[in-house]
This record gives sequence, C-alpha cells and structure tokens, in this order.
Amino acid sequence: MSKKIEHILLGLFAVLLCVSCKNDVTSAGSAILDDEDAIIVLADTFALQSEIDSCLAIVSQADSFLLGELETDYGLMRASILTQLACPEGYSYPDEATIDSICLFMYYSSWVGDGYSPIALNAYLMDKKTFDYARTYPTDLNIDDYCSRDKSILTNHRIVVASEKLDSIANSSGKYVPMLRMRLNDDFLDYFSAIRSFDDQATFNQQFKGLLIETSFGSSTVLNVSDVALGVYYHFTYNKAGRDTTVNDMKAFYANSEVRTINHLTYRDKQEWIDSLKNDSSQFNYIVAPAGVCTRVIFPMQHMVNAINADMMYETSQPGVFVKKIPYVNMAQLQIDVENVFTGTANEKGRNDWLQPAAYMLLIREESVERFFNNKELPSDTCAILSALTQGTDSAGNTIYYYSYDLSDLLTNQLRKQEPDTALQMVLMPVSVSTGSSSAGTAITSVKQQQTMSATQIKSASNGMNLKMVYSGFSIDYEYEFSEGF
Repeated sequence: MSKKIEHILLGLFAVLLCVSCKNDVTSAGSAILDDEDAIIVLADTFALQSEIDSCLAIVSQADSFLLGELETDYGLMRASILTQLACPEGYSYPDEATIDSICLFMYYSSWVGDGYSPIALNAYLMDKKTFDYARTYPTDLNIDDYCSRDKSILTNHRIVVASEKLDSIANSSGKYVPMLRMRLNDDFLDYFSAIRSFDDQATFNQQFKGLLIETSFGSSTVLNVSDVALGVYYHFTYNKAGRDTTVNDMKAFYANSEVRTINHLTYRDKQEWIDSLKNDSSQFNYIVAPAGVCTRVIFPMQHMVNAINADMMYETSQPGVFVKKIPYVNMAQLQIDVENVFTGTANEKGRNDWLQPAAYMLLIREESVERFFNNKELPSDTCAILSALTQGTDSAGNTIYYYSYDLSDLLTNQLRKQEPDTALQMVLMPVSVSTGSSSAGTAITSVKQQQTMSATQIKSASNGMNLKMVYSGFSIDYEYEFSEGF
C-alpha cells in the first residue's frame, strides 16, 4: 500500500471507530480515484460463540510454586512440590569436615486464603525415580511413581501460620521476606552426608533424586513459594600457626532453573463444579487457574469471509462488469468484559474474593496450545495474542475491567487463504509473563500457563461478547474478474 493511501485510510478510520453497521459506510475515495482504484471501507459487528472447556492438567513450568489446600466455589485445590536440587558441581567438603545438621528452607512471597489458619508441612525423599531435565511434566503426574512416603524426613511436623512470618529475614532492601526453616532428621543427615563430592548434576540426581513437600492438614491457606533450598551445616578443623582452628560453615543446595521442579495440583470434584459453571454459560464464562479451566471462543470464519468477500465485489464503469477488491482488515477488536474484580478492603474479602482475575490473558488458536507452551513460544499476531487486565470506563462513566485483543492480522490471513477455516476456535488462557530489557525497550521473554491461583468471570458471547471490525478493499484482485451473470 502506498503512503498516500495509508494517510487516506488513517483519516477515514478515525471517523469509522464509532461505526457499528457496515451499511453506514459503503465506499470512500471514489470521488478522487478511478473505479478500479476506489477504496472500499466498511464496518460490521459479528456475533460469536463461547463455551467453557477444561483440560486434565497443565504443563508445570512455574517460576513460583503453590503449597497447601484451599476450598472455594471452584473446588478444593491441593498443591504439593516435587523438586530436584542443584549441586555445586566440582565442589567437595574440606578434609575431615563433619556435617552437623541439615535444614530445609522455603521462602514464600504471599499466600491465598486465610493467613491466620494453621497448616502442617511435611517432607519426604523422592526414593523411586527422579526427573529428566529435558522433559516437561504435567501438574497431575502420579506422586507414587516418584515417592513412597514411607517416612518423613523432618525432625518434627512443622505448623505454619502464614501471616506470622516467624522465620522471616530482611533482604538487601530491608524488607522482610517470609521464610520457613525446618530441621531434617538424623536418618536424612546420615543419608545426605554420605555424598561427599559433587562431580556433575546427572550423578548427583541419581544419588539424591529429590524431595516431596506437602501439607498434612489445613484447607484454608495456600502459600506462593518462591524458593526452596537445603542448608548443610558443617565444621572442620585445621592447623594455623601451630594452633587448631575450627571453622563453621554452610553449603546451600537450591531448587533453581538448573533442575526440574514440579508443582503437583489436584482439584476435588472438579467435573462437578465445572458442570455447575456451565449451567451459567448463557450469561457468563469462566477461566480458572491452575485448574486448566478455560473459555473457548468460536469465530464464524466462513460466514465472515463470505460476507466480507461479497462486500469486495465492485461494479466497474463498464455496466455489468464486476471486479473483486483485495480485502484487508484494518481493525478487529474483541473486548472481553470481566465481572468479578474485587475492589473492597482485605477485611471484606469473602472466600472467593481471594481468587481475582488473571493479570494476563492469552487468546490462542486451540490447535496451537500444546505446541506453544511445550516449545516455549512467544505471542504472535496470527496465533497467540496477549492482553493485560485493563481498567476503563463505559459510556455511562462506570468503571469497567476488560481484556482487549486486536485480531486484524490474524483475520487478514484468513481472508487471503484459498480455503479459510470454517470456524476458527481460540481459547482464553491465563498466563504468567516475564519481561526483560532490550535495545528496543522492554520485551516479553517468556509466557507460561499460570500456576498461581486466579478465577476470571467474563461476559459470554450471548451476553455482549462480539467482534467489531473495520475492513477495506483496494486494488483489483485480477483472479476475480466477472462479467454480468456471474
């Protein structure tokens, strides 16, 4: 498209943003251009379909992990952590070092639910098999394949009240970080002390397969665990200037990005509450994380293509001779209105108000979901489109919350295909987003299925969800030139 035509279109689109019916504008530019070069600009609104769907599990690729139980209207969720630990490759303890004690540390950034309700933590050795770092694992993997749970490795059961922060420490900024410190028993001490040197991670994974951390009671609190580590405390003695000197030290083993950590998640009576949500689908749809509950949006692609292509047919100055313009989607806006944003105070929160809408929602072609997350792809305008939860106002000045998607590139591709999809199925999925700095500014570096807890209630397709489009036709598509009677 030439710069001149682009400038003409930009002026027209500013006027057309308020247009909701394609009959309001039939063509533009015909006064200054020949028939064959006249630009057709139209607007239309297309009705969609939407429905709730769910998967058995999601891919566990979290940056933080859930631990605990919480009962809401979306079922009782239980979360456990299975993790390997990174070894300090090439390290070995000093000669004659004696290991005195080992502690398990967990840091949590926040919690969901009742911060004053006690929960009990427990930990076990993964004594059956370990993880393959090159693989991805689902959140519903069978714990019994990895851990027998024969005997706890804690010295005592640890009772935790999330809001108390008894073991908290101050970080470099002076802010207190909630931490849990649990001493491990003598059996574990003897077992782990037998590993004296650490040549490589693969060997260490066979010597120490990993840990299972879970709760044994409490169904009102879930911790958002940010870090897990073992601290091995030891001492050794050496001779300095003719005197024996004792040194006390600690070596840490972290659950970091170099090893595989899996968040195991289960929902009680999942199908029953999903069926209950579906009964409400005439008005609302739902997206619940990390339950794998999403909303499918169905675009009537064949109907849209037929309608737009029909609008592209143009009678030339020669009576009875028709040509077809090349279609281009200038704007295709899908607004997803969110209904359950909590705006009260913490003291007013009910049991479901802890579950707020997702900060980011991905609209992705359904057939691309598995490939996108397994291959760690980034959003693209023709496959997966990302939106942040946005606050705005409606025509009456009321505050509203929504996700907004521009599908113009995706739909333009569909219009140009020889055989467009009969119906384009896309799903709304909550995601966590990481960003980084680049020469062009802030850039998205990763998009993962969200594993923190959220629940998003949206208006369904029969309750206001629709697609608003502005599309145009320019230049002649010479593959489609018809005489009268076509």
